[in-house]
Amino acid sequence: MLYFENDYCEGAHPAILQKLTETNFEKVSGYGTDPYCASAREKIRAACACPEADVQFISGGTQSNAIVIASMLQRWQGVVAAATGHVAGHEAGAIEYTGHKVITLPQHNGKLDAAELRELVATFYADDNHDHMVFPGMVYISHPTEYGTLYTKAELEALHAVCQEYKLPLFLDGARLGYGLAAEGTDVTLADLARLTDVFYIGGTKVGALCGEAVVFPHGAPAHFMTMVKQQGALLAKGRLLGIQFDVLFTDDLYFSISKNAIATANRLKAGFAEKGYRFFMDSPTNQIFLVLENAQLAALKGKAKFGFWEKFDDTHTVVRIATSWATRMDEVEALLALM
Repeated sequence: MLYFENDYCEGAHPAILQKLTETNFEKVSGYGTDPYCASAREKIRAACACPEADVQFISGGTQSNAIVIASMLQRWQGVVAAATGHVAGHEAGAIEYTGHKVITLPQHNGKLDAAELRELVATFYADDNHDHMVFPGMVYISHPTEYGTLYTKAELEALHAVCQEYKLPLFLDGARLGYGLAAEGTDVTLADLARLTDVFYIGGTKVGALCGEAVVFPHGAPAHFMTMVKQQGALLAKGRLLGIQFDVLFTDDLYFSISKNAIATANRLKAGFAEKGYRFFMDSPTNQIFLVLENAQLAALKGKAKFGFWEKFDDTHTVVRIATSWATRMDEVEALLALM
């Protein structure tokens, strides 16, 4: 079986496993107060060119999204997101479970449009009944988006300007951030994210770690953030597990170098699929490829290749997602192309 279902099929990068083994019997303090977490925080601050940033480690992506949003919103506020945003469609109502509505806007290749965001907020406050409604309290985006697309620096600056105008925190989900930063042609850097957002996270789960995300607050975390993390069950007593992983990932640019593999293997697949005449659902510059397959083709591949179901295209076609990762081998790519 060839697995291209997602970008977290594998375990962890060997350097992480080696460091976890080497440090296994060291006795350190818990809950992220150990030397490895401290070292990882300093390396992340340096990579973001943001020496004053508050960096917190959380066990997973859904936990990060729910806790960050709940910790920054008042009870009467919701979070604005694209209709295809992860918090709107693929987190089982985790945001609403914290008591905050996800307010959706149309997506454009997975992205929010700054002009539409401004119109939504302006229209809300122009309504005399807005006290009876859910207030837009912050804005959520992801980079890459659910469709593997990327914001440009100009698009982020435009969203940032609207958020500043209406005093809305801008939150960027970076579950696949490594692949966005490694994509060809992108003009967005970690330093740009630290400048243009109020909070973002650096995904580890999908980019070489066993688990965990590094949440970065460029201007400081909300009060008692660690308590919020614990209340929602995402604080590891053995915080070293996350600290060691990110310390390794941010040593000698490992995070960035391994991310390039996902782009290289995805680009080879895209070129191969194009040569074979396959139809692309949309163009993605990162590690996610969306193909429109005949249902009969998909049935013939069962038991041979594992893809992710994306959506029904029509009665006889299905959109599938094919994902590469930091660990995808080129021989796997060639085997898939031969099979297809």
